[in-house]
Amino acid sequence: MPNIVGSFDTGKPGHHLVLNGHMDVFPADAKAEGWTQDPWGGAIANGKIYGRGVADMKAGTSASIFTFYYLHRVREHLKGKLTLTAVSDEETFGPWGARYLMEHHPEVHGDCCLNGEPSSPLTIRFGEKGPFWVKFTLHTIGAHGAYTHLSPSATKQAARLIVDLEELTTLRPSVPIDVADALAGAAAAIDEAQGPGAKDIVQRVTLNIGVIHGGVKVNIVPGTCWFEADIRVPPGLGKEEILVRIREIVARYPEATFEEINYSAPSLCDPNHEMMGILRANAKALGRPDPAPIVSLGGTDARLWRQRGIPALVHGPFPRGMAQADEHVEIEEFLHVVRMHVLSSFDYLSR
Repeated sequence: MPNIVGSFDTGKPGHHLVLNGHMDVFPADAKAEGWTQDPWGGAIANGKIYGRGVADMKAGTSASIFTFYYLHRVREHLKGKLTLTAVSDEETFGPWGARYLMEHHPEVHGDCCLNGEPSSPLTIRFGEKGPFWVKFTLHTIGAHGAYTHLSPSATKQAARLIVDLEELTTLRPSVPIDVADALAGAAAAIDEAQGPGAKDIVQRVTLNIGVIHGGVKVNIVPGTCWFEADIRVPPGLGKEEILVRIREIVARYPEATFEEINYSAPSLCDPNHEMMGILRANAKALGRPDPAPIVSLGGTDARLWRQRGIPALVHGPFPRGMAQADEHVEIEEFLHVVRMHVLSSFDYLSR
């Protein structure tokens, strides 16, 4: 999988800004998903650009590329250094994209990261929840379907365990007061950007059972059932706190075991960072509403910078149709994101 990195140094002391975006996208099946446009065609219709990945995140990555190009042309007016990272392997949280660069190429760390992931022109994301994926397996001896007295059903036990795992959603995080204040003041924007009800879960653990498999025939008591849980952990909680509660719950089921599939820690940076102020000022200058600082429900590569103590902010288009049929971005919205990234990067590197 390719990673494209470009950089220029102005030769004058100043900030080092890193622009980050990813090139990989979800798969698409035009017939199965009901597309009205070719998912790989990049069709322009009704003031919109259609195609798989146009929102997630070819629009944002294009904004990064345009920003790098425009600022290189006026580099004599800038200070410090600008780096572009267009990476792969983001959609699977894989090891060969931004993770590889951060681990093996410290020259891409910078002192601030700007990312154009699908979010909303109405918001600026300064943090995100962390995914914790866990596989649970239940084993019983199984039996003929008429002899249910001979063995517990692995699928029934799994169903009960799934219900009990909802207890994870009662855990509450502890966040700095400035973060709590920022989120409290952005409740309406959080719902606007991420869907009604998002404000209610942004600071809560959520549980999704994404995969479940059990049984081989209708008249057999299943002896094995496994399922995979996607647990989203808000900033202010860690993996160990989740594991403590999981162990307590699983201990009620002698037939059950669990194993970790993947974990990425939740991340935060200063909601009042210099770049935050620059982005908000430019939104106002462009005649747009003041974008609210929020925390994201989903994950992005921006977390990799935050986890190293480097501020990373996300400002991109709405996620319309993301991973669905007719994924699209409005052209004017895309151009607004480009303007925001160009102007804000210029301001950050000219101070």
